[in-house]
Amino acid sequence: MSAAADYAADYLRRLDRDRYFATLLLTGPTRDALTALYAFNADVATIRDRAREPAAGEVRLQWWKDALEGEGHGAVRRNPLAEALLDAIARYGLPVPPLVRLLNARRFDLYDDPMPDVVSFEGYAGETSSVLFQLAAMILKKGQVVESGNAAGHLGVAQSLTGHLRAVGYYAAQGRIFLPWSVLSANGVEEKELFAGTMSEGLIEAIGQIEEMAATHLGKAEAAIGDMPRDLRPAFAPIAVVGTQLKRFRAESVFQQQADIADWRKIFLLFWWSLRRR
Repeated sequence: MSAAADYAADYLRRLDRDRYFATLLLTGPTRDALTALYAFNADVATIRDRAREPAAGEVRLQWWKDALEGEGHGAVRRNPLAEALLDAIARYGLPVPPLVRLLNARRFDLYDDPMPDVVSFEGYAGETSSVLFQLAAMILKKGQVVESGNAAGHLGVAQSLTGHLRAVGYYAAQGRIFLPWSVLSANGVEEKELFAGTMSEGLIEAIGQIEEMAATHLGKAEAAIGDMPRDLRPAFAPIAVVGTQLKRFRAESVFQQQADIADWRKIFLLFWWSLRRR
């Protein structure tokens, strides 16, 4: 493992433990490449938490865009995360445009506008989560283009819905709404009530509807993964953790921190799921 790959692994372990655990299913260069991809995503996904204002976040996103599209990577490679990602792109011929679209989608994170509707959420999830599954499958296929649209698309939406259901209280305290506002408002939920952490029958009903959406996408992802070549399935192993997190989610405690799965159990779920589908 190179110094850049080692740095990326440590960075990912600190910022996104779930995706870090998923990389443990692999070995060698494929693991390094997947780790670099996930570490890049972790850095971009947490820009809002580190930036003092949207303008600073925009600068960081632009830096990554320039790093991906620029011809001269000498200075960029002084950043170990960028070096690890560029190595993965070069080794496996990963396409740059999907990564640039991920950066563009993450601009939404920098501002406080609510997620408008289901279609907007699915588009956001596709650009920020589904794309990672698609590129992970490509890495496992040694750089060959893989048709993983249904599996990656549905799993990305399910993963994003589940994650944002579990984080409603966290985002509400910041005055932010990531779940589709059209579903919430259709059930009579008001922004001021959500930001104040006020429970209501309408909110519970809306959350239940969004849970059903997540479960539907999860089921479709499971079916699509079952039709894929066995050597690609490890790329989709996170479905085991997402499914368990969704089952454990409690709508009545939506403003409280949801109990998560222990790290050792997440690792077990990933390995057991992968073993059963070989």
